[in-house]
Amino acid sequence: MTKSTALLVLGDGTTFKGVSFGAPGTTIGEVVFNTGMTGYQEVITDPSYTGQIVTFTCPELGNTGVNQTDQESDRPQVKGVVCRNVTDRPSSWRSEQTLPDYLKAHRIIGISGIDTRALTRHLRSLGAMNGAISTEITDPQALLDQIRSVPSMEGLNLAQVVTTKTIYEWRESTPEAWQYGSPKAGRFLVVAIDFGIKRNILRRLVSYGCRVIVVPADTPAEVILSYDPDGIFLSNGPGDPAAVEVGIKTAKSLIDSQKPLFGICLGHQILGLAMGGDTYKLKFGHRGLNHPCGLAEKVEITSQNHGFALRGDSFATQTTQITHLNLNDRTVAGLAHRELPIFSVQYHPEASPGPHDADYLFAQFIAMMEKYQNAKANS
Repeated sequence: MTKSTALLVLGDGTTFKGVSFGAPGTTIGEVVFNTGMTGYQEVITDPSYTGQIVTFTCPELGNTGVNQTDQESDRPQVKGVVCRNVTDRPSSWRSEQTLPDYLKAHRIIGISGIDTRALTRHLRSLGAMNGAISTEITDPQALLDQIRSVPSMEGLNLAQVVTTKTIYEWRESTPEAWQYGSPKAGRFLVVAIDFGIKRNILRRLVSYGCRVIVVPADTPAEVILSYDPDGIFLSNGPGDPAAVEVGIKTAKSLIDSQKPLFGICLGHQILGLAMGGDTYKLKFGHRGLNHPCGLAEKVEITSQNHGFALRGDSFATQTTQITHLNLNDRTVAGLAHRELPIFSVQYHPEASPGPHDADYLFAQFIAMMEKYQNAKANS
């Protein structure tokens, strides 16, 4: 095996031979696929992909390079990258570094020259599974033995791995071109629980006039409530939602506080579990930029990244209503409490990358906090 050669081995023994890019070595993770045609840097730096080897179905990767602005965290979060073609000659005025050099600098292993269509069809048929990329192990069976020693994604609490270790305030907003109106800065105090939060979620909250305090995933409810926030946000993140036991316990206490709550992705699942629902692992998950969601006549095209879902039949209908369904497979995509100011969605309205159809959900959160402020002032 030459230095430029790499192997991708799946947990069922299926093997692909390709070309190495990024760092050398061996990596093991859950092999998944993303169907988006853009936004590879945002995907690679999204904490929700922790523990996963991401296959990009877009045939060309690296064309616009990488830059500091488009990062969703301070470093790559994926275990590895799989693609058809990758370039080390990007063409974009915003590019600061090539994708191969960026991955190499952060010790992330990539493999190109793979038939990603065949790989995606295989994962779609058999389901996401653990796999390995290696530039140093030539024997597929030796890699398979290592893969089988690694636990599956079910049961893993990865939020505790990626969450912030300290409490901090986020001040940056999205670019002016994304502004809708001119909200008064700092009008609402929001405490965001970081289960693996994306930066563009924080930017959108600030753009809508929020002062945002970010706290670790294991922060107790009493500490969160000590800030007397106008609203509380539960973030996206990786791993099995049912394993985030401290987060679920905290969410139950926050529901009792009757403050406005908004959850996205893992935060949506944690809120659902706190309201009595159950979750399960999807066969191959939803990862892409064009998932239709909605009910009745209203449809949103959404950005999604999740491998677990809430069971629609597990909720008490007298207190909880399903507000959105994924229209591809009818899985739960949105929830709301019938009496309290609580709602959540499985998809990503911050759209980084993705369409902006669901940005109104931030305005909905603002409206809830405004109503809460008015009620508190009049009490």
